[in-house]
Amino acid sequence: MPAMQPQPESITLTQYEALPEDSRIEVFDGIIYDMASPSQIHQTILTELLVSLRNYIRKKGGNCSVFPAPFDVKLSDDPLTIVQPDLMVICDKDKLDTKRCNGSPDFIIEIVSPSNPADDYIRKLYYYKNYGVREYWIVDPQRKSVTVNYFEKDILNVPYTFNSVIKVNIYENLYIDFSEIADLIE
Repeated sequence: MPAMQPQPESITLTQYEALPEDSRIEVFDGIIYDMASPSQIHQTILTELLVSLRNYIRKKGGNCSVFPAPFDVKLSDDPLTIVQPDLMVICDKDKLDTKRCNGSPDFIIEIVSPSNPADDYIRKLYYYKNYGVREYWIVDPQRKSVTVNYFEKDILNVPYTFNSVIKVNIYENLYIDFSEIADLIE
């Protein structure tokens, strides 16, 4: 019979909040995971998407807010699950306090890190789907692809290329032209 491996101790919210502010971590089921620093391509994509979303919401007079990382989202207290999505749209202002979003954002975009793509494609997909995120995009600069998951309508893993114009499903008429973003990173 194989020996049991020691299990890491779960972190509490109090312990999490005592960590240095510049810590680049996320917590899944009480276990801390380090995050890679973003690349220039990552930040370029993030900036373009942030501006597109913010401009659309302002133009429409919407009540949603757009936040880029680092901004905490507490999905669960027990076990503690805190993520820092690359980009998120939050429409329920009651979920926001001075520190974080408490509960699921409506829309999340993650930009895949070459060092750990499984984190966005598997782990975060699982958590975002099961904790009530309405829509989740996985933007992969290496593959030049965008995978759209519209959980609200059970539409999963719809693939697009960086040549596509993609509809943001939580909005009636917001489309993002990825060819414009692709031109900036080539």
